[in-house]
Amino acid sequence: MQDVHKNRSSVFVIGLSFIFLLFLYRIGTLQLVDDKYEKRAINNALNKITLYPARSVIYDRFGKIIAKNAASYDLFIFPKEEKLENRLFIQQILQIDSNQYNKLLTEAWINSKKRQKNNAYNRSAIFYSNLSQQQYTALRENLYRLSGFYIEPRTDRAYEIFGGAHAFGYLGEASELLLKEDPYYQPGDLVGITGIERYYEEFMRGAKGIKTVWQDRTYKQRGEVQDEAFNYPAKSGPDFYATIDIELQKFAEELFNGKRGSVVAIEPSTGEVLAFLNKPDYNPNDLVGQDRAKSFRKMLIDPKKPLYNRAVKGVYPPGSTVKTVLALIGLQEGIIHPGSTKGCGGGYRMGNIVVGCHPHGGPLDVVGSIRISCNSYYCGLFREIIDHPKYGSTHNGYRVLEKYWRSFGLGDPTGIDLLGESSGNVPTVERLAKRHGKKWRSSMVISLGIGQGEILLTPLQLANVAAILANRGYYIPPHLLKKVNGLKNNGLKQEYRTKKIIPIDAKHFETVIEGMSQVMKPGGTANGTGINGIEICGKTGTAQNPHGKDHSLFIAFAPRNNPKIAIGVIVENGGFGATYAAPIANLMIEKYLMRDTSSSKQFMIDRLKTTVLEPQ
Repeated sequence: MQDVHKNRSSVFVIGLSFIFLLFLYRIGTLQLVDDKYEKRAINNALNKITLYPARSVIYDRFGKIIAKNAASYDLFIFPKEEKLENRLFIQQILQIDSNQYNKLLTEAWINSKKRQKNNAYNRSAIFYSNLSQQQYTALRENLYRLSGFYIEPRTDRAYEIFGGAHAFGYLGEASELLLKEDPYYQPGDLVGITGIERYYEEFMRGAKGIKTVWQDRTYKQRGEVQDEAFNYPAKSGPDFYATIDIELQKFAEELFNGKRGSVVAIEPSTGEVLAFLNKPDYNPNDLVGQDRAKSFRKMLIDPKKPLYNRAVKGVYPPGSTVKTVLALIGLQEGIIHPGSTKGCGGGYRMGNIVVGCHPHGGPLDVVGSIRISCNSYYCGLFREIIDHPKYGSTHNGYRVLEKYWRSFGLGDPTGIDLLGESSGNVPTVERLAKRHGKKWRSSMVISLGIGQGEILLTPLQLANVAAILANRGYYIPPHLLKKVNGLKNNGLKQEYRTKKIIPIDAKHFETVIEGMSQVMKPGGTANGTGINGIEICGKTGTAQNPHGKDHSLFIAFAPRNNPKIAIGVIVENGGFGATYAAPIANLMIEKYLMRDTSSSKQFMIDRLKTTVLEPQ
């Protein structure tokens, strides 16, 4: 009996010991092996608050502010902590109904999961962005009773100029694609969408900081974690100096009142863009703050297409402006010399084909052909180049011509620091064959000689041609960044510091430039639009428009020696080049070179400011 009792005691002790050892093992596992409960406890007690940096302030080339930062506030939420009793109050403050509230809450649930992927402690998400001052004040005063809600400060944009929006761009919320591709961004973050805001986004955005705080079970802050590993400050974007002259830009806006088209002005020696105008355009401040999305939708369906960047995407027949390039090719290839003359007789005739020309005297040499803009001269020269026996065939001759055209940056993007630039169109032999048949002849594409037909250029490409002429045979790709403080080479890529050489001898440029100088003088196609005291070298163009009145074009640079500005202007439905495009270009040249003096052509300024051209 005593043995049985002893055995039972032993079993009890062994059982009790087993239970005790199992308990010790589980405690050890919790403390030493499985830390998920510890992490969960920490996560519930900590919250990482994003510190948003100020974006780069954008200055013009002379240090005047173009875009600065403005305070903005967003309402964030921990979706799990949202209370039904607070809904009506929040709806009233935000001026939304219950359906809108539920939609915002659902989006916050989804975004909180995305946000947590890149932030170990944060299960919150943006609920409502860009609070008005009144909304911010009302919510801030009542946050203590709004379970799960808090406010995060950030910065938005404020623009000091109402034009140039296509150059500077605008901000918008990060897209779903960007959120997937770049872990830096969280739902609701503002990013550059277009313009230099987009192209230089990576350094203009600065770098976010983090403040990690302790919070209680109601998610109210109870102090900051005192550890540098958990806290670091935001770093603002560096100061950004654009190449734009804001005063010249504003002046261009005034001259283009009531007109459609584009202006691009370039400093020839550097490729820096001095002015970049599209009409119609929009006020960049309309795409800021609470009404950003509403304004964008309105612009998107506007038949005037204010979002369309004509300067780099719009393509037009260059008209007679490209006669300057054709003359250079003919001189370089030895097809003509400066004294080569041709008659006109009212146009170029070839069998049943007639290309008309305005009445003028003759015969004309190269200088005279540019001054008068003789169609007959350049139809003949075009045929002489591509039909020349030394090339073996018309198609081979055209390939030589095409190669020269492309060396001027035609038919290819210039490489400006904007996204979405068009190539324009310089047709290849193969493309011409598709349209005119495999055995096409020079007579079938004769209009290319006067800048019509299949050749299409952007306003930026036209301005770049003017810069090449000013430089007597080279260009640096156009760009909108002048410098960024603190960056190597002022932040400029190698391509914006490297000359592209045109394979034409400098001596040939002098012949063409003399003709361009005479364009502004008596007998020239832009006589009367010149500026006292400045030798402007220009070339008019009139581009045929199948949809209405012809377009007015003009390219120019000044002064003739040591040029400081080159420019390309297109006025849609403006008629002859001398009617609108030339006066606008020449007045802008005067403004840039003689900015502290009164205009010598105030009557032209008054006419352009008040003339409204209705699109035909």
